[in-house]
Amino acid sequence: MKKIIFDCERMKYPDTGLYHYCLNLGKYLEKNIWLQKEELFFYTPPWEQHWSYTKANHITQNPLQKFILPPLGSFDIWHSTYQNTHYMPILNKKIRVVLSIHDLNFLYDEKKSPAKKQKYLRYLQSLINRADAIVCISEFSKKDVLQYCDIKNKPLHVIHNGSNLLQKPALTLKSYKPKRPFLFSIGVINRKKNFHVLLPLLQQNTMELLIAGKNDDESYLSFIHERSRELGVQDNVHFLGRVSETEKSWYFNNCSAFAFPSISEGFGLPVVEAMSCGKPLFLSDRTALPEIGGDVSFYFHDFNPEHVQQVFDLGMLSYYANGLSKKIKERSYNFNWHKAARQYLEVYRSLY
Repeated sequence: MKKIIFDCERMKYPDTGLYHYCLNLGKYLEKNIWLQKEELFFYTPPWEQHWSYTKANHITQNPLQKFILPPLGSFDIWHSTYQNTHYMPILNKKIRVVLSIHDLNFLYDEKKSPAKKQKYLRYLQSLINRADAIVCISEFSKKDVLQYCDIKNKPLHVIHNGSNLLQKPALTLKSYKPKRPFLFSIGVINRKKNFHVLLPLLQQNTMELLIAGKNDDESYLSFIHERSRELGVQDNVHFLGRVSETEKSWYFNNCSAFAFPSISEGFGLPVVEAMSCGKPLFLSDRTALPEIGGDVSFYFHDFNPEHVQQVFDLGMLSYYANGLSKKIKERSYNFNWHKAARQYLEVYRSLY
């Protein structure tokens, strides 16, 4: 019986992309393993052990294990799901290691000094040195890894994420319910998400802009508020903060369009979520987004207000004139967790 440990340590940060990556991929790995030949275990925080078939298959994560992991002598595979992890069996060479790399976004962060970027690269390289196989979540991430890291001829795979299921859309009495048609966007509130470029769209359209996600940069949030006041659209911009899965599903299903002008994405999971609802997609043409959005999305090639408005107006006309909703939903079928789980299992099996 082969024993696999799937690292869910990042689930200690709820409402993040990595949380949902671990949760969804973990569930579908469990559905696709060979029960007669394989056993799957989850390395999880103590409060995140309720979602799998049995709690008995959870190994409890403890911060002190950054220094010494629990005994792993009987295990065959350790899957590190985060490229900056501090939880990896570095010294135990008997267990084979799969490393997932989501992005090298730190390279595009203008706030980080060249010295800090090199420090991050050196640490990532140390994890690559220990890994037996590497998985990138997009071709774009793979290109960055090949350009900036030395993979030492180790197997390098690309496995796209699946789409989170947007089920049971519902608002609560405390949820914000828009009063008119609205644009929706979601993500951690920081500068790389580039939300402010959407504000001019509210000047010529009787729309609201709803942005869901935790605040990660107070100065950027203040900048958006100040910019919205300058444009006279402050009453139509609403920050929702963290939203539940049912609230998120309602906003995706009821928005007029989904806008995601981010300038730094290793994949862009919200794009696939919006795609599964057949919504018009307005994205930046940076990093991995064109790979995920494909030919069913409309792209901002720069962020001057006239161009953003033109892309939006022409995109909405094309969406309705050409009945694109069905085509958009069909593209979303390419991104599913069953498919991703089976591909990851093939990577594990290649190392037995």
